[in-house]
Amino acid sequence: MATITLKGTPIHTSGELPKVGAKAPNFRLAGVNLNDVTLADYRGKKKLLNIVPSLDTPVCAASTKKFNEHAKGRDDVVMLMISADLPFAMNRFCTSESTKNVVTLSMMRDRHFAKDYGVLIEDGPLAGITARAVVVIDENDKVTYTQLVPEISQEPDYDKAMAALK
Repeated sequence: MATITLKGTPIHTSGELPKVGAKAPNFRLAGVNLNDVTLADYRGKKKLLNIVPSLDTPVCAASTKKFNEHAKGRDDVVMLMISADLPFAMNRFCTSESTKNVVTLSMMRDRHFAKDYGVLIEDGPLAGITARAVVVIDENDKVTYTQLVPEISQEPDYDKAMAALK
């Protein structure tokens, strides 16, 4: 269990982020067309998981737009924006914000992803959705970087996340 804050108030997650050097946990999330998407679907590519509570918040929207910019021209990388939002809402957001360089994935069917990655919020007003975190996974599915953002209303460290993709 990790402790983060929501506007200064402590809240807790279900566990810890995967360790750097460990094999990334597999996942099954819903894609924009309600299709199942797994880690294996991105075999051979570097993966950045931008795990957010909801794209419908200013900080989550900002991080999605920022990673969308970083994804331009990076054919070796896939940027996955993961939240509890429905795929329909995620698609609407990406269309209105012209974020065509990222892939949105939803935890709408279950919370296994959030538990396996240690980011499920267990208490407080956001219980049941995810903490804000970034996980970078190499082309061999090894974790190369993690950040659990300590204050959920703050943006992640973009520079360190992007450095881990080099």
